[in-house]
Amino acid sequence: MAAEGGGKEMNEIKTQFTTREGVYKLLTHSEYSRPNRVPFNSQGSNPVKVSFVNVNDQSGNGDRICFNVGRELYFYIYKGVRKVNILSLPVCPWLLFQAADLSKPIDKRIYKGTQPTCHDFNPLTATAESVSLLVGFSAGQVQLIDPIKKETSKLFNEERLIDKSRVTCVRWVPGSESLFLVAHSTGSLYLYNVEHTCGTTPPHYQLLKQGDGYAVHTCKSKSARNPLLRWTVGEGALNEFAFSPDGKFLACASQDGFLRVFGFDAAELHGTMKSYFGGLLCVCWSPDGRYIVAGGEDDLVTVWSFSDCRVIARGHGHKSWVSVVAFDHCTTSVEDSDPPAEFSGSDEEFHEQIHFGGGRDRANSSQSRLSKRNSTDGRPVSVTYRFGSVGQDTQLCLWDLTEDILFPHLPLSSGSSGTPANSLPAPLPRSNSLPHSSGPAGGSIIDSAFIATGVSKFATLSLHDARKERHEKDHKRNHSMGHISSKSSDRLNQLSSAARTAKADAAKTLGTLLCPRMEEIPLLEPLVCKKIAHERLTVLIFLEDCLVTACQEGFICTWARPGKVVSLS
Repeated sequence: MAAEGGGKEMNEIKTQFTTREGVYKLLTHSEYSRPNRVPFNSQGSNPVKVSFVNVNDQSGNGDRICFNVGRELYFYIYKGVRKVNILSLPVCPWLLFQAADLSKPIDKRIYKGTQPTCHDFNPLTATAESVSLLVGFSAGQVQLIDPIKKETSKLFNEERLIDKSRVTCVRWVPGSESLFLVAHSTGSLYLYNVEHTCGTTPPHYQLLKQGDGYAVHTCKSKSARNPLLRWTVGEGALNEFAFSPDGKFLACASQDGFLRVFGFDAAELHGTMKSYFGGLLCVCWSPDGRYIVAGGEDDLVTVWSFSDCRVIARGHGHKSWVSVVAFDHCTTSVEDSDPPAEFSGSDEEFHEQIHFGGGRDRANSSQSRLSKRNSTDGRPVSVTYRFGSVGQDTQLCLWDLTEDILFPHLPLSSGSSGTPANSLPAPLPRSNSLPHSSGPAGGSIIDSAFIATGVSKFATLSLHDARKERHEKDHKRNHSMGHISSKSSDRLNQLSSAARTAKADAAKTLGTLLCPRMEEIPLLEPLVCKKIAHERLTVLIFLEDCLVTACQEGFICTWARPGKVVSLS
């Protein structure tokens, strides 16, 4: 069992919990698992992961769910919480709990010799007849499948010539139907194009750009082939990465304890942060792209300001490693302080007032409206960000990030006014405009014109044109960099030496902007901290009507939001 100790009440598995907006309830009929519902023996297995996609089905139930358990991969219709109007009476919106029929998956796959570790749908290509699903594996391969058509799939890194280590994270590049990123436990990050092959010989690389703790290489080839680019980031595994809501920036959480944020197209380092200790395992962006939350082996959640490139708060509530962090766009609120307003859950009125989390256009339009409102009427804006976290302690924590944390007026500690290296910057300005990379990026390495030209020449990415409107920790530390040319090998040896030096100096970051001391920044307490599973938690996803969690036993649970469950009595 993942969590032990404490009294009977502490070890009791909760089926509901209360926040200021109401009661969240576990929907037992909406539980997904292996068809026999037998708990999975999780020893030595990769973490259970869950991915969602909406296929715009005319039936009104277009949600689809994919999850992996051990060597198995399942694809189902996701019923979750559905609102049905009984007898067309507006005063009687009942919620019907349609039990998931686990005996009839749309697709089920069992793999031999390797295990699925992560997966991601492409929302741009999803239809009721076809979806594009990327699946990463423990042996380093990446598979592109269509679980609806069940046609012959494409396999990348099939011969493991690119990277032999476990795939830790895979994501489609936002706005692209063909480009995707793959992270490995070597610390390497590869950019692929589904239209290109991987070649039959090990790739040779040419250094394109390097900076503090990272380097970017192109693949030397007379014809287009995968990978288009290879990033080497930090030391040890790259545990997770996440794109900003506008798709322009990439946040990487690494086993060396560093959060690194890059401008994706230009491959420029925007800013960094260091964990209090241990590796970072997970990372996520706020719906407006202004803040990043990371969690890891220090049992903390750390909030980092994108515009100021600094840690602004830490949250302590978990008793073990934090495995997933995620923002809740439905309870993140921005409102005028006069007159006061109260938003909760996922009410339609709330979505009409703010449009966080609905995509690039919605986030930008919300920010633009707030900027205009704040500059024209001069009234202060009240801000509350809600995010959640789950960990190996089997607990779910919910956190509120409020304006007293975001916009402090006075320094927290006189000790923070020492040497410049240990001092905290000025309080965050009350600006509602989206941040730009022209701020204190701390890592403008090479002229952006060069990188843009290089990417266009070597990778034929057309990333700007492609943009449209709109883990578990690895305990091993492999440094297999593949087969490279002698010149690139020399450069990589230099980078490896620099990485070792950086590791030796990591302890010196405590008390600096990279890693403030505990007393130098606010310490958040969770609004809710409940034990909700017997095994370590590996998934937390916020949806409009519910939130979804999963544990290593292979049970995927749906928690209905307040007001979404109506008693029939």
